[in-house]
Amino acid sequence: MNIWHGLNWSIRSILAAMLVSTAAFGDEPAARKPWTLRDKTFVAWVAPANTFQRGGSVITVQTPGKSFDALVFGELQSGRWMAGSEGFRRSSHDQAAWPAETADPRTVVQIAVAYHGKEVAIYREGKPYARYTMPSEPAEFTSASVVLLGLRHLEILGGPTFRGEIDDVRIYPEALDAETLSTLKPDQPSAKPPLAWWTFEGDTAADRMNTFPPGRLIGEAKIRGGRLHLAGGFVLVGDGLDAHRARADEDWPTYHVSALPREGLARPYDANGCIYWKGKYHLMYIYQDPKRPHGGHCWGHAVSTDLVNWTFLPPALVPEPGDPDVGIFSGNAFLNKDGVPMLCWFGVDAGVCVATAQDDDLLVWKKHPANPIVPMPKAGQPGHGVYTVWDPYLWLEGDNYYCLLGGNALPNGKDTLYTMRSPDLVKWTPLHPFYEQPDLTWTTPGEDCSCPDFFKIGDKYALLCISHKVGGRIYIGRFENERFHPEQHVRMNWPGGQFFAPESLVDPNGRRIIWAWVTDPRTILTQRATGSGVQSLPRVLALATDGTLRITPAEELQTLRRNPRKLAGLTVAADSETTLDGVRGDTLELAIEIDPGHAKEIGLAVRCTPDGKEQTTVWFRPESRTLSLDVSRSTRRQDVVYTQNPLDTGGILRGSDYKTPRTTVDAPFELKAGEPLKLRVFLDKPMLEVFANDRQCITEQVFPASKEALGVKILARGGPVVVRSIEAWDMAPAQFIDKKGDN
Repeated sequence: MNIWHGLNWSIRSILAAMLVSTAAFGDEPAARKPWTLRDKTFVAWVAPANTFQRGGSVITVQTPGKSFDALVFGELQSGRWMAGSEGFRRSSHDQAAWPAETADPRTVVQIAVAYHGKEVAIYREGKPYARYTMPSEPAEFTSASVVLLGLRHLEILGGPTFRGEIDDVRIYPEALDAETLSTLKPDQPSAKPPLAWWTFEGDTAADRMNTFPPGRLIGEAKIRGGRLHLAGGFVLVGDGLDAHRARADEDWPTYHVSALPREGLARPYDANGCIYWKGKYHLMYIYQDPKRPHGGHCWGHAVSTDLVNWTFLPPALVPEPGDPDVGIFSGNAFLNKDGVPMLCWFGVDAGVCVATAQDDDLLVWKKHPANPIVPMPKAGQPGHGVYTVWDPYLWLEGDNYYCLLGGNALPNGKDTLYTMRSPDLVKWTPLHPFYEQPDLTWTTPGEDCSCPDFFKIGDKYALLCISHKVGGRIYIGRFENERFHPEQHVRMNWPGGQFFAPESLVDPNGRRIIWAWVTDPRTILTQRATGSGVQSLPRVLALATDGTLRITPAEELQTLRRNPRKLAGLTVAADSETTLDGVRGDTLELAIEIDPGHAKEIGLAVRCTPDGKEQTTVWFRPESRTLSLDVSRSTRRQDVVYTQNPLDTGGILRGSDYKTPRTTVDAPFELKAGEPLKLRVFLDKPMLEVFANDRQCITEQVFPASKEALGVKILARGGPVVVRSIEAWDMAPAQFIDKKGDN
C-alpha cells in the first residue's frame, strides 16, 4: 500500500517520524479577529539550498483536509516557481517556458504569487515571471485555516519540504502588482499592511500582525540570525495547535505488536512480507526512517516462535543509494523455484522489485540486479495506458511466476488487478485483468484493490486486500485458467473502523494467519508527538462447511491469560445495565455468552468511567442484523476523532476540523434461530478487538481521557437478556525484544 497512489486519494499521507519542538514565544492574544481570504498575494524573500529540490513550499495556506494554495518550488518542473494547489486545481501544468531559478544558496530573491479572481501572476524580484488563468474557481480561506512554511500541504507530512532559508514571508489580502512588489523590502513595513508577516526577529516564528498565533517548529527547522533555516522540517501555524502530548503521557498496547519508540510515526504501518520459515513467524512492516530521504519508507522485521512474544530485528529492506527505488512500499514474501524465500515490493518511483534471502534467519536480503523487474511504464513504452504498476503480489505456480498489480480498474470503474506472467522473474508477459466483480453492488464508487494477498483457503481461493476508501476486505471464489472468479465479497472494515492493510501467511498446521495495521483516530499532531503504529492481533481465517468466512483469534494468545474469573446465570432487566463486579481493566480478554431472548438491543460496554461519561459499547441488534461499535462516548479528548475513512486523520490537526465525525461502526451480523451471542473481546490499552461467534470482528482504537475508564457493563434494551456465562482474564504483557540496532 502506498498513500502516494496515482488514484488521487485524498489520503496521500505518507508520514515520517519527526522530532517536534516548540519555540519560546510571548503570550498570545486571547482572541483574534475573524478573516476571509480569496484574492491575495504571497511574498517571500528566500534563498533555496539548491535548485534541484522538488515540491517544497515556501508558504501554504490550507483549510485542513480541504483546499490549499501555496508558493511551491520545483514540483512539476525542476527549478521553477509555481502556484501549488490540491490536485493542481488552480495550478498551471504548462511551465516549460518559465525561467529556471539560478540563485545560489547565498543569494536571497523575492518571489511572489498574486491571485485576483481566476487570474494568477507570479513575480520574481518584482518583475513578471508567469501568468495564467486558473482552471477552476478560486479557493477561499478563513481564520480556521492554517499556514505552513516549508511543507506543501498537510496530507504530505513527511514528504518533501522546501530546503533553504526564508528571510521574510508575508500574506497580503489583495493581489499586488509588479510596481508595488518592487517597493517592498525584507524586514521593513509596507504602505499596504499585510494580513500576516513573519520576519523571524528575536529568533521566533511570531506573526507581527497577530493574525496567527506563534508557529511551531517541526523537524529540521531552526531560526537563527533572523532567518528560518529549513533542512527537512517546517513551521506549522494556526489556532488550536499548541497542545500536544508526549509518548509517556499516552497508553500504549502491551501485547499487540506496535512500532518501536524510535520508529516514531509509523504511518503507514502495513503488515508485509509475512512468512513462516524454519520454525519462526516473520512479520515485516512499513515504517519511516527519518534519517533517509524521500520519506524513508523501509520494511521493519519482527520474528516470533509463538505468535505472542516478538523480537525486532534489523530492517529487512531499506532504500539504498544507487537503488532504482527510493522507498519500500507494499508487497509480499514467496518461495522461488529453488525453495528460497524472496520478498516482492513496490519500489517508489521504480516499479516491482524483488530480493532473495541469503540466510535462514532472513536477516540479509540480496536485491535483484534487474530491479525493477516490472517497471512503471512511461508514455510510449509497452504497457502504458494498459496497466498500472502498483502494490504487487507475486507467487510461483507450477513453472511460472505470477505477479498481480494493484490499483487497476475495469472500464466500468470497478477495481481489479492486472496479471503478469514470467518464467524467470525477468521476462514478463502482460496477460489480462485478474478478476471482475459479478455483483456491482459489492463495492462503492471509488474503491480500489491495493495490498493484494492471494491464497488458497479450503476448496476455494481468497483475495485479501483493501480499498483505501473503506479498508480491509476479501474476495472468495475460484481460480481457473489464470483468472480469479469471485463468488462472495466480505468486508473486514466499515466506515468509522480502523482495520487496514492486512497481510497473511500459512503455518505448518495449514492455518491462514493475518495481521493488519490498525489506523489511529488521534489527530496528526498527537500521533506525531507520541508515535503511532499498531498491528491487530493475529487472526486465523478459514471457511466453514457452508462456505462462509470464519475469523478467530490465534489460540496462542491464551498463554497470556492471568487471574481468571467466571460469572454465570446473570439476568439483565429490560432497559437497564449491570456493572460486572470484579471485572475491570484495560488489558483484558472477555468471553461472554448471552441468550438475547426478545431484546431489541444487547450491549457490552467497556472502558467505562464510574460516572458513565466515557464508555465504548458493542451493540447487537437482531432486527437490523448488525453488530455495532458505539464510540460516541469513547472519549472526551479533543484530539481523538472517528472518521468516515480509515486514513482520514492524516490531514486533521484538530478534532473540530472534521465536520462529520462517525459515532458508530456498523457491521452486518445475525444469529441463527436459537443461537446465543458469543463475544470474545480483547482490550489492550487503546486497542479493542471484538469477535462475534467466529463470524465477525470489529477493530478500533479508543482513548478515554480518564484513567478510571476501566469498568465493564452488560446492557439490555427492549427486553431482558440472560448472560449464560462470562469469563474474564487479565492479559499479561507480551515480551518484545529490541535487537533492531541503529538501523
